[in-house]
Order: sequence, then structure tokens, then C-alpha cells
Amino acid sequence: MTRTAPVPTGLRVIEMARAGQFAQIRDLFVPQLRELVPAKALQAAWSVETDRHGQVTSVGVPVSEPAGPGADMLVVKIPVTFERGDMAVLVSVTADGWLAGIQLAPASAAEPTEPWAPPDYADPGKLDEQDVTVGSGSLAVPGTLSLPRQPGPRTAIVLLAGSGPGDRDETMGRNKPFKDLAWGLASLGVAVLRFDKVTYARPRELQDVHDFTVADEYVPHAVAAVHLFREHPSVDAERVFVLGHSLGGTVAPRVAAAEPAVAGLVILAGGTQPMHWAAVRQVRYLASLDPQASAVAQPAIEALSRQAAMADSPDLSPATPASELPFGVPAPYWLDLRSYDPVAVAATLGRPILILQGGRDYQSTVADDLAGWKAGLADRPDVTIRVYDADNHLFFTGSGPSSPAEYEPAQHVDPAVVADIAGWLTSVP
Repeated sequence: MTRTAPVPTGLRVIEMARAGQFAQIRDLFVPQLRELVPAKALQAAWSVETDRHGQVTSVGVPVSEPAGPGADMLVVKIPVTFERGDMAVLVSVTADGWLAGIQLAPASAAEPTEPWAPPDYADPGKLDEQDVTVGSGSLAVPGTLSLPRQPGPRTAIVLLAGSGPGDRDETMGRNKPFKDLAWGLASLGVAVLRFDKVTYARPRELQDVHDFTVADEYVPHAVAAVHLFREHPSVDAERVFVLGHSLGGTVAPRVAAAEPAVAGLVILAGGTQPMHWAAVRQVRYLASLDPQASAVAQPAIEALSRQAAMADSPDLSPATPASELPFGVPAPYWLDLRSYDPVAVAATLGRPILILQGGRDYQSTVADDLAGWKAGLADRPDVTIRVYDADNHLFFTGSGPSSPAEYEPAQHVDPAVVADIAGWLTSVP
């Protein structure tokens, strides 16, 4: 197959869909994703949209942007006019020309990403920022210190992002949840360190590392960040906390177990259900939001379920092909992750923990994930659990069933979440 530049690839996808060439679209996908996007499913998904909106009447001028600052993937945003309305087709293209995703979104998603603006609760006049390096050697990553201008020594907190290659701000389109948290907490007197994940900052150095695990993904850099803070002259070395969001929250107890100097944990939407089955649950949920598209999603659900079952199988070994496992992630990652029980590890720590959960979160849920934390930790007097009924997985406030579309508009982390974290940190002896 001859691969083309991202913008021509995006336009080509639309033309192929209009021509009914869904097998050819499937062949453009990254090999490890192809089982999740069979040609019949692509055809059915396109048919659902054309039944709803009519045929394509025109295709506008695409906008091509990095998936995030410094990302090795581009998102091609294409405005498309159908007979009954305007939409945006978002095509994700890897650095080497493969498709990584296709999404139909509201028309506004085709516009260039607006710069992040500080939330109202952040006061830039109360903080300074410094660039730092976290870790050492070829896998060192860049990070940012947000330091309050008020006199120290200060309480400090290290931020751990969720799953996948992510930047220090957890950038998603025009939104930066970790930058919200960093500026908001620093405005309230807490020093914050956030850093690019190693999978984001050093993908080339990791491409030949076939035994990479979730511990490798998080623990070395998190521990290095804690040490960096403990040595900083403006920080109270006995009051360095770790905050993890999503998979970062799941792994946070493992970081504290590896580094006794961690004073306590803040867990935001941390999963307790195995990640591979949580992924199946999420795909089922998203399919349920649209009865017309539910049948379309069934082949992908079945393929992901087979892969999740393999991740659980007693036959799983380091030699199991990555193509048989969720997201094409190699077997050592799943072998390590399935042997880790975040609640059990958290129960052994004997350190204060704040657990926050969005009531509308479909990625880490009250029923499936928060229930795990409660079952293992709710009787502990040093564990505080709070649910924000209107918040989603990113702790953005909204209403109705949560969906990926609500992450697109510019918004900020719930101010109550920022205030509660700062208040809890202050209250910990």
C-alpha cells in the first residue's frame, strides 16, 4: 500500500466512504486496530449517518493539527455538508501514515483548536512556572513546576495522567485538565509538578522495548518527580503527595508503595475493574447511546471481548502475539497489569487518601470502579470519598448521559474539585 500525507489521507477516506470502498478504508488502519474495524462495521456506521443526515453534498477545506503538543499523530478535521446538516469528520493519522481513528463530530469540531485560557479560579499573578526534567538518561521527560508566589515551605503534589501517550496537560482538543489543576492548585498555595508521559515524550526509544509494563510507564518517573520536589528549597519534603487521574489513579497506590516518602494520594476517577474489561464496558455504553448504531458496533465489541478474554487467559504468555490482545498492546503489559490489585495495595499503605469520582463518568464508573475503592477502603478514617454528581471523566460539569462529544467544547475542571483537593491537602496532618 502506498501511504500519503495526512490531509490527502483524510480526504481519501471520505471519498472511499462515498464510493462504498470500506475494505480499502480498513486496510489503511494501523495493523493492530484492523480487527476492531471490519469493513462491514465501517459500512454500517456510514449508512447510519447517511440515513440520518442524507448524502454528502460538499467537502470543505481540511484543518490538520497535532493530536497534542509534540504528538506523533495528526488529526485532520474536515467540514462535511450532508443533505440535512453539517458535520465534521475527524481522521487521526499516525506519523508513518496509518489511520488510527475516524470520528463523526459536530460541525464546530472542524474549526482550528483555540488556545487554552485559564479558568476563573486560576490567578496567574499568584504563581510562577519553571521547566524541569523528570528522570534521567534516554527516557528522561520534560515537565513543568507550578510554584505559588507565597512564602514556603509548601505542600506539593505530583500529577499522573491517564492511559495512552499523553502530554503533561492531559491535552484533549482545546482542553487541558491538568493545566487547570496545576494553575488552580498553585493559586491556592500548592506546588504542582506535571510531566509528559514517557510513552508520549520518548516513543522512538520505546519502540523496540517489547517487555514494557504499566509499572515502567508510570513508576520510575513518578518516583523521580517526588524526589525532585523533596529536594526543592520551597517545598516541605514531608508533604509531597501524588495525584493520579484515570489509569494514573489506578497506578497511584503502586507509586506510593514504591516510594515511602509519598505523604498521601489523591485518586481522580481511578479504575478498579481490569482495564481490558473496562474498555469493553465503555464500548458497550457508547453503542447504547444510539440505538441505530448499536448493531454497527457489535463486531467491534465482539473483537474487543475476544482480546480481553485472551488478556485474562491462563494461556497468556510473553510470546502471545500483540494482535490478539486489546489495542495491540504486547502481552508483558497485560501480564503485569492483571497481577496488580490497586485497592489491595492502597489498603496496605497506611497513608491518607482522597478519592474523587464524577457521577456521570462512563469510563471509570460509580457502580464498577468507585464501588471497588469503597469495598476495600471505606472503613478507613484516613480515606475520604466524594462524588460530584454532574461531572464526567474529566471532571467537567454537564447534564444527561456523558459522551465523547461533550469533551470537544472549551471548558475547565469543576472548581469544586480544585477547591476540595486544596482543602484536603491543607487538612492532612
